[in-house]
Formats: sequence, structure tokens, C-alpha cells
Amino acid sequence: MTAVPLAPVRRWISRTQSSHRERGATLSSLYIGALSIAIIGGMFHRQVAEVFWPPAPDASALAAGSLVAVIYGLLYLALRRFGPLALSRPAASWLLPAPVSRRRLLLPSLRITGIVAAAIGATAALAITGHAAPRTEAADEVALLVGGGALIGLTLVLIATAAQAGGRWGEALDRVVGLVFAAGLAGLVAATTLDDAGSISSWPSVTTLGVVVGVAAVVVLAALAVVIRGLAATPSDRILEASRTAGTLFDTAFGIEPSFLTDMIERRYWARRRLRSTTLFPRLPVLVAQDVLLTLRRRSRLLWLLLGAALPVLLGSAPGWVLGGAVLVGCLVAGMTATGNVKTDAGNPVLLRLLGLSSRQAVLQRLWVPGVLAALWAALALTLLDVLGDLSSGPWWALGLVLGPMGAAAAVHRARVGFVRNELLPLDTPMGTLSTGPLVNAVMGPDMLLLGIPAWIAIGQGRLDWSTVLIQAVIAGAGARFYLVGTTGDDRTELSH
Repeated sequence: MTAVPLAPVRRWISRTQSSHRERGATLSSLYIGALSIAIIGGMFHRQVAEVFWPPAPDASALAAGSLVAVIYGLLYLALRRFGPLALSRPAASWLLPAPVSRRRLLLPSLRITGIVAAAIGATAALAITGHAAPRTEAADEVALLVGGGALIGLTLVLIATAAQAGGRWGEALDRVVGLVFAAGLAGLVAATTLDDAGSISSWPSVTTLGVVVGVAAVVVLAALAVVIRGLAATPSDRILEASRTAGTLFDTAFGIEPSFLTDMIERRYWARRRLRSTTLFPRLPVLVAQDVLLTLRRRSRLLWLLLGAALPVLLGSAPGWVLGGAVLVGCLVAGMTATGNVKTDAGNPVLLRLLGLSSRQAVLQRLWVPGVLAALWAALALTLLDVLGDLSSGPWWALGLVLGPMGAAAAVHRARVGFVRNELLPLDTPMGTLSTGPLVNAVMGPDMLLLGIPAWIAIGQGRLDWSTVLIQAVIAGAGARFYLVGTTGDDRTELSH
């Protein structure tokens, strides 16, 4: 088979795709985008500058190292989940099976991904340096550190590209990087609880940094040449999988429909699992047993949920209302860990019809497992805050337990949300037209967190007594009961709102 030139084919596809567009409309979109960035930057440039370069360093060596593990570990995991080599839908449909150079076909994707990862790595290095480095450092040292961060980002792209074309070692490396990411989160929590928050006292000299960054640049460039040479060996099925992911992300952003992305993640996870037939727990209601089985089969989520109970500690020095809001949102996330079956039943209630269950019976059973997870997570998180001294002494563990019904109602309410209703009338605002469909879809679920206002006030004030716990228990239980009665019925099986 003779390979044909790729550039004319790309130009023809691009010209065909863009034949319906006017040059004036494209220039207008670019102008509006650049003007919006300039206006937002002018309004919040001081806040952004303090995020990356505060007036005084406020991070210890432990915090700086933990940030490196968290940021760059998350960057690598994101590259592995979304590619890094992906093609557009026309290229994946017409060019991937065509007799064209596979290397030239994939090179633009590698170039764009490398530029984005290098920019993220450089920005992360600037932020970490700004929070940890002494202010006596020269601009040359800061520039070398930022360049080193860009090289780290590019290195992660090369490793992810090799893993995409390689064998099982890529999956093993993913687990290792996941452990590094978890260790970084643990280090941040430990650094927050320690009193030593000073900056790093000693710093490498300009000469040492220059030699290290220079050698690293040579190694990375050599590795880049090797990776480019082996681009053609990347399997087509993995490129198609990454292309579907990229297309789903664009559909989610363009249509403002988060369910596209969540459904893709769930389907991809279960497609890779080999499941065995397991007997449900006979003493539990059938849907409760099904939720327990689903939760036990997602043990990795339970582990991350357990580790996430320590994350509110990072906000111990933040305003009380921020800490309280973080705890309530954490209850929602904990409850959503066990709501996968609710999404399935809301889209297709055939199982409920076969079991002879009404929507009220089904939702009542679906509330149990999310409620237990939310209650245990909140109790653990508030107990850690109490032990570490971020909250005054009180029955915080009991407050966490009574937040379970609120977390269950919020999680189930969120899982029952269907597609975005784009037929709703838009709102005219001074900043332009606002579509109400995505707005309504976004608040369904989090709106049930209003049932936790007594807990939010108590956490914000840092004081708690048993009367507040009783009030919160009554409000959360009554709110969950009203939600069950008001959104379900004994004469129907549909769960979608």
C-alpha cells in the first residue's frame, strides 16, 4: 500500500468543515474571547497575582513537596485518562484507516498536548516557587525553576504517550502515580497541622540549577525524538478511545450536558471489569442489597472517600463559612458514591417494573446506602477537625451522623436529574443572555444542602451543643421525608424528575 501525502487531505477536510463559516464571524468570536480575557484579567489581576506570588512565602518544605506530588501526579493521571494522543472525529473516521503517514497524523496531537502540559507545568512551578521560595532569590533562579516545571510537564506527556502505546506497565505506573498523588494529599494535611510553616531556608545556586535544567532539557529532547519516531506504533484502538473521550468532552462543554461525561466514565469502567455472579444479601431489601453490592465493587472509590475525609483539614485556617460549605459538599460527594443504580433506573425503570416496586418504594430503598456513606464521612471529617483543634470541643461526631439524611437526599436528587432542558426560556442579563436549562440542572442536588444550614452555622461559629444536633437531625430527617413524598408516588415507577 502506497502512502499518500497527508497535508492536502488535511486541507481538504478543514476547508470542507469550515465552508459554512464566515470569516467575519470567526474574527468576531476571537475578538470577544480576547476582550473577555482582558476584562476579567483587569478585574482580578491582584487576586491572581497573590495566588501565584503572595507577598511573603507561606509554605514549608513539606507543603512544597506535597504540592509537587499532587499537581504533577494529577497532570499525569489526566493525560492518561484523556489520551494523550487523540484525533478529531473527521480524522479518526477518515484519516486513521487511510494510507497516510501515521506519524504525521499524530504529530499535531502530540505537539498541542506537549504545549499545554508544559504551560501547566511552568505555571505550577511558578506557584510553588512563589509560596515556598525565599524572596531573596534572583529572577534567574525563578526562571530556571519555571523552565524546569515546563520540562516536567513535557516529560509526563512523553511517558503517557509511551504508556498509551505500551503494555501493562502503563497500568502499573498509573497505580504508582495514584499512590504518589495520595501521599501528596496526606503531606498537605500533615503540613497544615504542623506549626512550622516557614519558607525553605536554603536554595540551590543559579549554577547548580542551570546545570540540572540544561541536562534535563537535553534528556527530554532526546526522549522526544525517540517518542516521535515511535508514534506509528500506537494502536488504533487506543487512539480511537482517546478520540471518543475528547469528543465527549467537547460535547459536554458545547451542550453543557455533564451526563455525557459521567455516562462515558461509568461505561468505560464497567467494560474493563470482569465480574462474577454474586448472591445479594437476602436480609436486606433488594435495591439496598444492589447498592451495597455496587459500592463493594467500587472499593477504590471507598478508599479515596476515606482519604478525602481529611481534606477539610486543609481549610482549617479558612473562614468558618467556607469550612462548613466544604463539609456539606463532601456529604453530597460521599452519597453520590453509591447512586449509580439510581441513574440507571431513572433512565430506564424496567427493573422497577419487573420487581413491582413503585417510585416511592424505590427511592426509599435507594436512600439508605448513600445516607450511611454521607453520615460516616461527615462524622469522620468533623472528628478530625475536632481532634486537630480547628473546632471547639463538642459532639461533632453526632452532628456528622445526623447529616446522613441530607447527604442521601442531595445525592439521590442529583442522580435522578435527566438531560439539560434547553427548551427553557433564557434570561436577559447586563452581561448577555443566560440559558436557564443548564443553570437549573446544576443546582439540582446541591439545593438539598440547604437542609444542613444548622450544621453550616455551627461549623462557621466553631461551637456546638446537643440542641443544635437535635435541630439538625429533625430538619435533615423531615427534609428527606418531604423530598421522598413530594417527588415520588405509589402509582408510578418513573424516577426522573
